[in-house]
Amino acid sequence: MNTLLIGKGEQQVHLNLKYANRHGLIAGATGTGKTVSLMSLAEGFSRQGVPVFITDVKGDISSLAIAGTPSEKLLQRAAQIGIEDYHNEANPVVLWDLAGVQGHPLRTTISEMGPTLLSRILELNDTQSGILDIVFQLADDQGLLLLDLDDLRAMLALVAEERKDVSAKYGLISAQSLAAIQRSVLGLERDGGKDFFGEPALQLDDLMRTNLQGRGIINLLAANKLILTPRLYSSFLLWLLSELFENLPEVGDPEKPKLVFFIDEAHLLFEGCPPSLLKRVEQIMRLIRSKGVGVYFCSQFPDDVPGEILGQLGNRIQHALRAYTPRDQKAVKTAAETFVPNPKLVVSEVISQLGVGEALVSMLADKGVPTMVERALIAPPRCRMGPATSEELHQVRAQSPIGGKYDHAINRESAYELLNQRRTGVATSNPTSTASDTANDGQTGQKAEEQGWFSELIFGNKRRQGLAETLSKQAARTVGSQLGKQILRGILGGILGKSSRR
Repeated sequence: MNTLLIGKGEQQVHLNLKYANRHGLIAGATGTGKTVSLMSLAEGFSRQGVPVFITDVKGDISSLAIAGTPSEKLLQRAAQIGIEDYHNEANPVVLWDLAGVQGHPLRTTISEMGPTLLSRILELNDTQSGILDIVFQLADDQGLLLLDLDDLRAMLALVAEERKDVSAKYGLISAQSLAAIQRSVLGLERDGGKDFFGEPALQLDDLMRTNLQGRGIINLLAANKLILTPRLYSSFLLWLLSELFENLPEVGDPEKPKLVFFIDEAHLLFEGCPPSLLKRVEQIMRLIRSKGVGVYFCSQFPDDVPGEILGQLGNRIQHALRAYTPRDQKAVKTAAETFVPNPKLVVSEVISQLGVGEALVSMLADKGVPTMVERALIAPPRCRMGPATSEELHQVRAQSPIGGKYDHAINRESAYELLNQRRTGVATSNPTSTASDTANDGQTGQKAEEQGWFSELIFGNKRRQGLAETLSKQAARTVGSQLGKQILRGILGGILGKSSRR
């Protein structure tokens, strides 16, 4: 059968790969074994040929790339659960890092991120977010690609210079709000945004690889520093989910997922999330299942995930919760209510009595019906438990199947360069010498008058535009119109049709 062995209670508990794309939750207090459960699941998916993406917040999941050390304790646990072929082994891992230090640089462009998520990263209010929408619309209308922060700053400067004209066409823009956005962009650059926004941008196919033995590649994002800027962390994850949703084809319910996505510290994904954005995230979670993508949240409390999304998480692993405070007691009650009751278990009591490596487990069975909750020992991973050393990680990166594809940034012509060219063209197209400079020389004056007439015909004057400006505007409109047909935005405002522009 296409199943993963999760653990054993009264009987073995399996995850049916056919329902692995129905999403899941791994929850529990600190130190109860959530990370081990996550690693065990990731290994199981990889052995079944399913690629995996994991955010490594604490840095201890990196050991997935390193074979474990045999021990009597692990062998006894494997035998108790009934794992017949248990042996220690490493997993195929590709390391990623938004900063490019602990793994391959992981980039996207400003245009691909879109105004909705970018507003969240910049922590803009509603008025400022509306102005950012105008900036993106203006760039789209003029066929200007926003690839990096230099491009965004150039567009903000253009809007500042032509604020009255832009306000008349798109809506009122206040100088104060525009200045606030510019300050936020400066802060984003300081927090690492300069490394994240640019090219070459991530291609989704590189997250969905298998190795020569048919094992799914485990993509590991080093997030131990990224987590210090939670808005950037959460918005990046939402962007990646929206990219998968917008670009992957419909596959219905496949025999096994095309990709499984693990999100650690899931509560950061929803903190400060405005209702409109939360509604879109809920929509993505409902529909991304049919694209063959399973999303598994890892957090301390089940209610860290909004109820609308929590109800979509069919596969549950609940580690111990300690009811020390009213908040903890509420979380225990919430967790107990989310399981299908088992007459042999009082979940609200058992959940506080679980030992390390034990969990309450409920998986989707035939026809997608959740099984009764089971108290189970979780299967141990085959990799080493504990962070990999820097030397080991360096060796893993050196053997990466991605190679140097993303390791060197590219800065192609985009909004920043094109707007600079426009400014330079305006500066050089205005004649600086006039006939009055040579008024005492009749012949020179006549030539200057002829040149002035010709220059006025070509370049125009203050009252009317010349031929050059007319032709350039017509060309810009044509180009803008052609590009505008390609610049389409998806459910979170991210750009679509990228392949046609690369």
